[in-house]
Amino acid sequence: MRILMLFCNNFPYPPTRGATEGRTFNLLKYLNQHHEVTLFARRIENITEAEVEQLRSFTSHLVLFPPREIAVAQKGVVGVIGKVWRFLEGLFQMIPTSVLSYYSPEIQSEIDKYVSQKKCDVIVCEQSISEVFIRPEYRQKVKTVVDIHSSVYGWVRNHLEHGASEYPLRDFLYLPLLYRYEQRYCAKFSRLVATTDYDREQLLKISPKAQITLVPNGVDLEMFPYRSQDPGGHSLIFIGTMSATHNIDAARFFALEVFPKIQQQYPDATFTIVGAKPGQEVLELGQRPGIIVTGTVPSIADYLHQATVCVVPLRVGLGIKTKTLESMATGIPIVASNRGLEGLTVDGEGVPLRAIRANQVEEYVAAIARLFEDAKLREEVSRNGRSTIELEYTWERAGQLYEQVLEVE
Repeated sequence: MRILMLFCNNFPYPPTRGATEGRTFNLLKYLNQHHEVTLFARRIENITEAEVEQLRSFTSHLVLFPPREIAVAQKGVVGVIGKVWRFLEGLFQMIPTSVLSYYSPEIQSEIDKYVSQKKCDVIVCEQSISEVFIRPEYRQKVKTVVDIHSSVYGWVRNHLEHGASEYPLRDFLYLPLLYRYEQRYCAKFSRLVATTDYDREQLLKISPKAQITLVPNGVDLEMFPYRSQDPGGHSLIFIGTMSATHNIDAARFFALEVFPKIQQQYPDATFTIVGAKPGQEVLELGQRPGIIVTGTVPSIADYLHQATVCVVPLRVGLGIKTKTLESMATGIPIVASNRGLEGLTVDGEGVPLRAIRANQVEEYVAAIARLFEDAKLREEVSRNGRSTIELEYTWERAGQLYEQVLEVE
C-alpha cells in the first residue's frame, strides 16, 4: 500500500518532542515496515540535519517544506494586519485561524500532484490540522483518513466549561464556528480515527454518519522500562509539557490545594513537576516548600523510577493521556482523575487495580496516603499497570489497529 502521510504543522522527530509528535512518529515507523510511506512535514526551529536524516530512515520518502513562519510571510500578510486578515479569511471559509495559518499553496500543489498522478492509495492526516489540505473531491479518487488526536470543538468547550481557557470570550464566540468546522471537515474523509470512546462519542454527535475507529496511544517500552525496585518514601511526581494549559491547571491545582494537605500528614513529602517549557505560573510553584520544578530533563523515566507515586490531576483536556501510559509502563503507582484516566479501564468489578482514581482534594489525599503506607498495594498497582501496557498499549498494537483502518475498503 502506498501511503501519503501529512503532518504539515510540525516535525515529528525526535518522538520525545511531545505527545502529538510521538504518536505520529511511532505510527509512521510501524506502517513503513510494511508499506511505502511518504511523509510530508515542515522544518521547524532547531532541527538538525542529523535529525532530518534519522527521520528519513523511517520513511520511504521524506518531503520537507519551509517552517510555518516563512510560509505565512510569503503570503505578504504579517503582523497585526496579517492576523486581522487571517481572522476574516477564517470566518469566510469557516476555518479557524489557527488551522488556516498552516495552509501553504506549495504543500497543496504537491498533494494535488500526488492525487492526480495516482502516486498514493491512501492519504492520512496526522492530527486534524492537516485536513486543510484535503479537497472534498479527493475522496472520489483516493482513500482519505484523519487521525483526530483530539476534537478541537470538544477541547475548547471542555476548557470553557472548567474555566481553564486562556481567552474565554474569544473561545466562547468561536464555539459555533468550531462545531461547523469539525462537522464539515469530518465529511471529507473516508474514515476517522479517535483515541478514546469519549472522543468518538463527541465526534459522532457532530458527525453521526462518520466511520470512526479507536486507535489508542502506545508506549515505547525501551524508553520507559519497568522499575528495578520500589524506592519507598513520600515523593510525588507529575509529568507533562508545562506550557500546555491543561497541565498548568493540573500542576497548580495539585500544588496549591492537594499538596499542602499531604504535607500536614507527611512533612518530608516532595512534589516534583517534570516537563519542558514551564511558564511563570509553574515556575512560581517551585518557590513553595517541598515543590521542585525541573524543566526539561534527560530522562523522564529516570525521574518516574525515583518517585513513590505519580499523580495525574488533570481537570481539562480530552483524549488518552500519553503521560498516564508512560507512567504505568515504568511501574510507578498512579493516582489520577477521570480525565487523566480517560480511555483506560483501571478499576471496577473483575478488573485488577491498575491505578487509583481521585477527583476531589480529599480523594487525592486518601489515595496517596494509602499508597505511602502500603508497600503491597504499591506493588499490586505497579505490576497491574505494567501488564496492561504490555498487553494493550504498545506502539506495535496501535500500529496494527491503524493499519487495519487503512486497509478497510
